[in-house]
Amino acid sequence: MFVVQGKLISEDVVKEAFVCDLHACKGACCWEGDYGAPLEEEELKIMDAIQDVIRPYLSEEGKAAIEKQGAYVYEEDAEEYATTLVNNGACAYMVYDEKGIAKCGIEQAWKDGKTEFKKPISCHLYPIRIRKNDLVDFEALNYDRWDICSAACTLGKELKMPVYKFLKEALTRKYGEDFYNELEALAKSQTE
Repeated sequence: MFVVQGKLISEDVVKEAFVCDLHACKGACCWEGDYGAPLEEEELKIMDAIQDVIRPYLSEEGKAAIEKQGAYVYEEDAEEYATTLVNNGACAYMVYDEKGIAKCGIEQAWKDGKTEFKKPISCHLYPIRIRKNDLVDFEALNYDRWDICSAACTLGKELKMPVYKFLKEALTRKYGEDFYNELEALAKSQTE
C-alpha cells in the first residue's frame, strides 16, 4: 500500500494495467453487479436536482424505474446509496448507443452541456473502488478485479497503461491535481 495525502492506495492501482475496451465488453459494468453505482453523500442532492434535465436522455424503462423507486436507492447490504436499477438489472441511467454499447444518460446530458455533473464519481473512477470509514477518517483506493473487464486488462497491457494513468481525469476530479501529481511521482519512483 502507498499513502498519498492521507489516502491508502493499493499497489495494484500503480502496477496493474487497464484501459476500458467498450467494443469488447459493451459497457457490461452498467448492467452487471448486485446493485447500482455507489453514490457519495454530496451526489444525492445533485442526482435529485438534475432529474428533469437528464430525463430526455434516459430509456423508458429507466424513467419508469426512477419514477417508481426514486433517483437513487439505499442498499442495506452495502450500507450506501446507489443508482436505481431496472428490474434488479441495468442501471436506470444506462442507455445504448447505435452500436449497442451501454452509455450513461447523465454523461450524454453533460456532453450536450445540459448539466455540470458528468456522472457518479464511482463510475468515473472504475476500476478503482473507494472504501471509507468516516469515524477514523480512513479512505482506501483499491483496484477492483472483475471478469467482465478482462478485455480492459488485456488492452491496458498492450498500451502499457497503468490504472492510475487511465483514470487521471477521474482521480483529478475527485482529489485534485496535486493529489494526482503526487501519485504519479510515487508511481514513477516505484518503476525506476
